Amino acid sequence: MVQRLIAKLAQTAILFLLSSPSFGDTNRVQGLWPQWRGPARDGICREENLLAEWPPSGPRLLWKKTGLGKGWSCPVFGEGLIFITGDIGEDLFVFALNEKGKLVWKSKNGRSWRGSYPGARACCTYYKGKVYNLNAHGTLTCFEARTGRPSWTVNILKRFGGREITWGLSECVLVYEGKVFVCAGGKEALAAALDAESGRTLWKTPPLKGDEVSHASPILFSFAGRKIISSCSASHGFGVDAEKGNLLWTVPLRNPFGVNVATPVYHQGSIYYVTPYTQLGRKYKLFPGRNGIRAELQWVVPLDTVTGCSVLWDGVLYAAGYRKKKWWFAVDWETGKILSELRDLTTGSAIYASGRLYCLDERGNVALVSPSPKDFRVISSFRFSSKRIYDAWAHPVIHKARLFIRYHDTL
Repeated sequence: MVQRLIAKLAQTAILFLLSSPSFGDTNRVQGLWPQWRGPARDGICREENLLAEWPPSGPRLLWKKTGLGKGWSCPVFGEGLIFITGDIGEDLFVFALNEKGKLVWKSKNGRSWRGSYPGARACCTYYKGKVYNLNAHGTLTCFEARTGRPSWTVNILKRFGGREITWGLSECVLVYEGKVFVCAGGKEALAAALDAESGRTLWKTPPLKGDEVSHASPILFSFAGRKIISSCSASHGFGVDAEKGNLLWTVPLRNPFGVNVATPVYHQGSIYYVTPYTQLGRKYKLFPGRNGIRAELQWVVPLDTVTGCSVLWDGVLYAAGYRKKKWWFAVDWETGKILSELRDLTTGSAIYASGRLYCLDERGNVALVSPSPKDFRVISSFRFSSKRIYDAWAHPVIHKARLFIRYHDTL
């Protein structure tokens, strides 16, 4: 029965049980995934006691919700609700579901993306009773989480002198201490902070000449006594002071298409950026200075990750290549040395939980993977669709011992 159900799950979002029946409520309440790639935006889930391996057909299917439209955004959680977006016809919708997948509300956030690769891009961000979402055309809207009522709307391209890009804006906005951070990439600002309650501009970082917005989502971390936001524009990896908006550093991150998608990775004074086609994966050591921060190149690795991002765990960076080497790599964080390769999966995304990597490749293979470089292998796997697909680009999510998989119309 389960196998027949899985075979019918093309273009669906899917929920699977990951824990054994004895999984306790203590660990369940730790489930927290309010934004892109989890609480720290690093793809790491802190839940434990999850299944060490799966049955041949995969974890037990709990429910599926269809009718979510086309798109690649992932679910986020808050107020006991699941928030996800999808394009239906001319409109982008934000959906709120209960934890059994039943629709609670849906609200529009401007126009859908009908250009190249049509579909919803950015995930929502939940913060203190509000839900924030940026559409592909630059419209940023704040919704009441319980009701879906819009509180305010701002178009960041119009406000900061930016322009629409070939594949649409995809930034999952970061909200921290009452500020909504965006990479504006326009003539008026490289980055900006908006008031989370009203949408008014609090600060803006001066623009970089000839640069513009791309597709990456920012991270937040502490370094040298500062809170720092780091993200990627079309031509640079950069860091700004989260309190004042001062530009702290830039590094070149350019490719012929102006496409930087992968979220940066920060760890212990170093930051990793990756761009496809040209400069590939690069780790920089950060050094504090009187007026800014110096980013010194440490190593380069031949990884050209695009939509999949990277996971850093126990000193090892895990990520998939994209163009020439469309399989998975384990890279030593200190040296950049490739420790191991996994060729059983094609390019895709991953998160870490309970001693395992949870990988979704673009062909629809879902895999439980051992993250040991000495034993980098698939432990269990299944396919969520019997159809031939190539664009399973939404990242997997774990929340309260449930694995969420989105493929276009279905969660």
